[in-house]
Amino acid sequence: MAIQPIVTAAEMRAAEQAYFARGHDSYALMRQAGAAVADAIHRAHPAPDAEILVLCGPGNNGGDGFIVADLLRRAGRVVRVSAMRAPESYAGDAAQAAKAWIEGGELLPFDPAALPKAVLIVDALFGIGLDRPLDGKAATVIDWINRSGAEVWAIDIASGISADDGRILGTAVAARHTVTFGWPKAGHLLLPGKIQTGALHVAPIGLTRDLLAPGHAAWRNDRAAWIDALPQPGPLDHKYSRGHALVVGSSDMPGAGRLAALAARRIGAGMLSIAAPAASLPLYMADQPGIIAKPGAKPDDLVEILMDRRISAVLVGSGLVPNAAAREMVITALAAGRPAVVDGGGLTAFADRPEDLFTLGRGDVVLTPHEGEFARLFPDLGPGLGKLARIRQAAARSRCVIVLKGADSVIAAPDGQAIVQDEASPYLATAGSGDVLAGLTLGLLAQGMPAYLAAAAAVWFHAQAGLALGAGLIAEDLPAAIPGLLRGFS
Repeated sequence: MAIQPIVTAAEMRAAEQAYFARGHDSYALMRQAGAAVADAIHRAHPAPDAEILVLCGPGNNGGDGFIVADLLRRAGRVVRVSAMRAPESYAGDAAQAAKAWIEGGELLPFDPAALPKAVLIVDALFGIGLDRPLDGKAATVIDWINRSGAEVWAIDIASGISADDGRILGTAVAARHTVTFGWPKAGHLLLPGKIQTGALHVAPIGLTRDLLAPGHAAWRNDRAAWIDALPQPGPLDHKYSRGHALVVGSSDMPGAGRLAALAARRIGAGMLSIAAPAASLPLYMADQPGIIAKPGAKPDDLVEILMDRRISAVLVGSGLVPNAAAREMVITALAAGRPAVVDGGGLTAFADRPEDLFTLGRGDVVLTPHEGEFARLFPDLGPGLGKLARIRQAAARSRCVIVLKGADSVIAAPDGQAIVQDEASPYLATAGSGDVLAGLTLGLLAQGMPAYLAAAAAVWFHAQAGLALGAGLIAEDLPAAIPGLLRGFS
């Protein structure tokens, strides 16, 4: 299984132009796209009694709609069409598609007052090229669609969603299904576009990966992205060869370090040490007798612990109070030169001086902020930039791998590569969940997995554990779900 690209509107248009340059006909491609939508509707609604309303916009997305309407009509469906412009005013392939519909059908006025009630509405108003907020009649019709109670199928992308970043441009169709072509667009997978998209169907219409520009840099997170780098123990492995992970814990919030430690061990780290104030070490060992407890209340203690070269990766920040002491612990951990994860209080400790953290940035360091922590470290990279653009700029500035956590987590490397995790469980929104993710990342780093791929794999395992456990999960449940997921790779 090949990793699936995620494309922008410009990249999609460039791929189509490259396809046409090879001698392929553009109208034939439009017919293939329309057929893919019609086929998807047939499969979902095999009985022909559902009344269908197709709403066609002024460009090629409207052309797709005319083709879908024509194919559904020829299949015996009751179909009506409303268009934003007169048939004779369409241009290019859309004009040819409009003509095919008009030869056997009629156009309804583009006005909510004239639109019939339908069981199913096909949104063919605006495609992936929309780059301005919708208003006027278009916005009025979209609001009517959303109030209609019909099952809505969007062609390529729900109208009103930015294909590049998932923003709502004024107003947007709330689709139950979206059929897109070739590859998913970022707007399908990033919030709030992800919500408006509904169930996403990616139709292969003949476009191949070699049509994308060399160095394509955005991908969908699935096992194909990192499977070749996932550590697999062999018969000659032992506890040291499987990695020795270190968690820098605290006495203030020891639960965070305990969760991270358990997750790192469950994902395969052969050994795990905790460095924490001596008085709190019994808390860490109470339910994990397999860990090694090391007194480590201050940076000098951590320097001594990290003199053990067998320690292969370190996590610092989970459970730490974000103060000067935490900042010194992060600086000490990163100065040791091991692959590292910085999480929680270790990030917020640098809120007023992020450059102190960034000067220590390396490609084997993973920062795992949620939106609040990200805003404190990168106050100029606000949501208006779009999530992919924000995280890429942040990774380049910090020189670290960054995981921007959320229901649409994105992982980015300093070189601009990015992976989007679009599957997630809402039940992961529970205290301690992020500490588990930090621990999973640590465990994979400790086993020698490259940081960017380790972060992507950790996010995937975390998401899959959340989906498997579902309602009622608490963070303590997540590490125990990891072995079952790992068995699928053995």
